[in-house]
Amino acid sequence: MEKQSKTLTRTVVLECYANKYARKTLREIESAYREMLVEMVEYAVKYKASQETLHGVFYKKFRERYPWLPTRVIKGAYRDATRRAKSFREAKKKGRAYKDKPEVRRVTITYSDSQDWRLEDGVIKLKTHRGWVELHYRNHKQLYRYLYGGWRLASELRFKLLGRKIAVYLTFAKDFYINYNPRNVVAVDVNENNVTIALFRGGALADVYRVGTNLGRIVIAYSERRKRITRSNSTKVREVRKKFKNLREKERKLDVLRKTAKFIGRLAVENRAIVVVGDIDEKAKEKMERNASNKLRHRIHQWSVKRLIELLDEKPIHVVKVSERGTSSRKAYRIEELVL
Repeated sequence: MEKQSKTLTRTVVLECYANKYARKTLREIESAYREMLVEMVEYAVKYKASQETLHGVFYKKFRERYPWLPTRVIKGAYRDATRRAKSFREAKKKGRAYKDKPEVRRVTITYSDSQDWRLEDGVIKLKTHRGWVELHYRNHKQLYRYLYGGWRLASELRFKLLGRKIAVYLTFAKDFYINYNPRNVVAVDVNENNVTIALFRGGALADVYRVGTNLGRIVIAYSERRKRITRSNSTKVREVRKKFKNLREKERKLDVLRKTAKFIGRLAVENRAIVVVGDIDEKAKEKMERNASNKLRHRIHQWSVKRLIELLDEKPIHVVKVSERGTSSRKAYRIEELVL
């Protein structure tokens, strides 16, 4: 029997409300944050600058321009700028970006230290240039479950202004110790419309399960619906966008994947087994899409194996990713070799 430690994180989104004074104060911070972000993103893209470089170039300048702005908000903008610049360069390399620099639309402001915010008496308090402002939220079962369930609240808080509402993101973390037998394995093979699960106990095949997901059929069905909606219409039309949103394709697919991951996780915990799954990343999917037809390329792009792996990684189980190279028989041999 072997033991592994694993730290899991969860993000809770709170829909908060504030008075007119608080909203005006936060909008002033958002306006300054956006202006800083635009300058730093442009510089980071042009010179491939790191957070340290941005600090050396912009910190003094922004302190003089915004002396009232909390220092940690400026430092939080460094991370945001480098992340956006990196994503833009990767998209540009893949031919998915058609502009010279990324466009800053919505911004999420980060308070990186708990000295600048508090969670007390059902209210979130933020430190601003106009003093402390209060954000009120309604009863939130998920928040209480993590607050009183042994999870620790991280020092970072993020918030986004959405009209009169404020979306606040709180992060929780918890350490788990996973006991597993390396000879017990749950091997997962993700296909377009089902997930095949083989359970090995003591190196021998014990059970085989097939979970029908129908994700491939869902992708095809929603693709046809989108074609009917966009017939003689642009995707920029408001009514078209509204109909796309009402399709709820993403939510339906995510619900199926969560139920599948829950079943695999329960199977691994009950048998103290490791979970073996094919390592499919963006590069592997792009390679599969190269010589495919338009319809097949769309189905491969919508293939949800990467999201399933992410959901499995979020569970207190030991997940091992293996290469997908070779035929199915070779992959089965690799799994058998790992078990024995």
